[in-house]
Amino acid sequence: MSNIPETGRTPRVQIRLIVIQVLVFSLLLTLLGRLWYLQIRNGDEYTDAARSNHVQQVVQPAVRGTILDARGVPLADNETRLVVSASRTELMRMKDRGKGVLTRLAGVLGMTPKEVMDKVRLCDSETPQPCWNGSPYQPIPVTDDATTQQALQIRERAEDFPGITAEPTAVRRYPAPGKARTAQVLGYLSPVTDEEIEKAKDTDSPFLRSDQVGRSGIERTYDKALRGKAGVTRYEVDKLGRVLGQVENDPTVPGSTLVTSIDARVQAVAEYELHQAMKTVRKEVDRVTGRPYKADAGAVVVMESKTGRVVAMASQPDYDPNVWVGGISGKEYAKFTSKDSNYPLLNRAIQGQSPAGSVFKVVSASAAVRAGYPFDDRYNCSASYSLGGRSFANFESKGHGPITLGDALKYSCNTVFYALGHKEWQRDGGLKPRKDAHDWFYRTAREFGFGSETGIDLPNEVTGRIPDRQWKQRFWEANKDAWCKQGKKGGDYVQQIAYENCLEGNQLKAFDSINFAIGQGDVLITPVQLATAYAAISNGGTLYEPTVGKAVISPDGKKIEQIEPKASGRLPVDAQTIKDLDKGLRSVVEPGGTAAWRFGGWPQDKIPMRAKTGTAQVYGKQTTSWFATYTDDYTIVMTISQGGTGSGASGPAVRNIYDALYGLDDEGNQDLKRALLPKPQQTLPKIQPDGSIEAPPIKPYDPEALKPKKAEGQDDGQQGLAGPPVWRD
Repeated sequence: MSNIPETGRTPRVQIRLIVIQVLVFSLLLTLLGRLWYLQIRNGDEYTDAARSNHVQQVVQPAVRGTILDARGVPLADNETRLVVSASRTELMRMKDRGKGVLTRLAGVLGMTPKEVMDKVRLCDSETPQPCWNGSPYQPIPVTDDATTQQALQIRERAEDFPGITAEPTAVRRYPAPGKARTAQVLGYLSPVTDEEIEKAKDTDSPFLRSDQVGRSGIERTYDKALRGKAGVTRYEVDKLGRVLGQVENDPTVPGSTLVTSIDARVQAVAEYELHQAMKTVRKEVDRVTGRPYKADAGAVVVMESKTGRVVAMASQPDYDPNVWVGGISGKEYAKFTSKDSNYPLLNRAIQGQSPAGSVFKVVSASAAVRAGYPFDDRYNCSASYSLGGRSFANFESKGHGPITLGDALKYSCNTVFYALGHKEWQRDGGLKPRKDAHDWFYRTAREFGFGSETGIDLPNEVTGRIPDRQWKQRFWEANKDAWCKQGKKGGDYVQQIAYENCLEGNQLKAFDSINFAIGQGDVLITPVQLATAYAAISNGGTLYEPTVGKAVISPDGKKIEQIEPKASGRLPVDAQTIKDLDKGLRSVVEPGGTAAWRFGGWPQDKIPMRAKTGTAQVYGKQTTSWFATYTDDYTIVMTISQGGTGSGASGPAVRNIYDALYGLDDEGNQDLKRALLPKPQQTLPKIQPDGSIEAPPIKPYDPEALKPKKAEGQDDGQQGLAGPPVWRD
């Protein structure tokens, strides 16, 4: 038997176990020591290094969608330009931080070194424009207007221009087909702001720093559809900016195409005729002041009567939207926003407000019928209307005796509406209004759409103003303190008015309602509101939300989202009253009417024309010209600020637009081959199999072909019936 105990261990085994324990313990000490070294001794250094290895993204902007007119003619598209860009990452690695390269680049581009360096510096709260507010890891555009020769120099001398590229890139363009700028309708683009990026980051359409976004017009309204989706490639980079590898790649999705209801040919005519009308009236003398008319601003709206779609919309003064492409300079922006420029960025068709004058009488006639005054009863059209010690005169102080409301529209008789407005004010309680006061004139105006937005798909539309009792109260509360401070009993005129307003500025007085009945006083309207109201009379009573957008088409042409006309309400009168209004407005262009001299030879039997003239008085300025018209197909409204009478200033231009639409000559003969749009365009442009849309040709507008014919026996520039001049409004 063995002498070794069964449970014992040999010394050799014990030694091995001790050695293993020592080795394990040594390894643990080594690991703990290394861990201490990494996390405590040099922990901050390695943390900073790890943070420096992160993902950066390079953005490939999406090609913005094209904006087309109703026939497929581009109003806004993209053109390929040679864009010279600088890689800021590469420049910052150089010993001189790229100063030498940028100086050489400035020499090639014909710029100063400072101009180039300012382009590539990063924006912050203290850095003025120009600067770059995008990602520093993507190429920064220096110019988007490089010549082929400049691009070749940069490419052939690549060793002299490290980090500089010259590549063809799609850039926004506004081609102005047929010289139709369509500036205020289209709008313009500018870079996205940090605030917009933050606001949209959790939405389904977040912004990237490289995005250009719509700032006004339909570029803004339909920005999301037009912008598309930028492509983003994500790279892992170290703290020196060196790319370690590609992490992810999201492909670029081009923007959709927007088809509008604008017809570029009609737009060109509208812009030209508005400009010419203003230019012509500046040569005429205001009989009140003895000075030439200023005609400092104007607008015209051409609308489909049955749908509310906008065929043309022009505003003066205007501008070239291409100045915004690539970034507008501070000098140019100051020019657009200065008082001397008269603010061309304003779209006066939706943002220009003025007293309405006599074009408002369709509202007053409707209100009178609602109040119980029959349309065909006789109302005295006297030369003036007296209220206390004040006398309110007819235009040119002419009377017509007892006439119907239809004749009151035909002759634009102020005194008929003065009397009706005064009577309704008295029936409603006058200075002490009844609790159940009907306020028919004010209610009817609001229900015609005045005093509120029409809902047009253009941004920043204004509401105008209907100065009813509620408005008077709010206005008085807002201004009472200032009036009371300025006012003085027995003081000068301004002080006396302020004193009276302080005491009783919240009262709706008799003269307020008298003035309101002819669209004067504190009432303000916009051209698009007036066009919407007259279009409703034309179509039988339906008020539409005006629209410019007609359809959004996907980049491949397979998905079409139609933008259908949308009714916003109905006129607050019955069908018979609408017929009566229509008949009265038709008489305005017939012999004896205030617009007859502008529509001589018009084919009333084939294309019935209705119209209303208006000459609005504006405190401290010359009168504003209004001309509201419609056929069964179209409604056209034109206004010229400080332009004189309605038919005198705006009449010829509106007639010329109609002649172009229907292909009419001076004698009323129609040639459909010359007609631009004898019927509204109902269909969309034809989409090709590849998703593109072929643009039809567009001919320049020839104003000589539509030059008004001066009839024998008329004043210079007067078109229409021969014979002695008639009373005009």
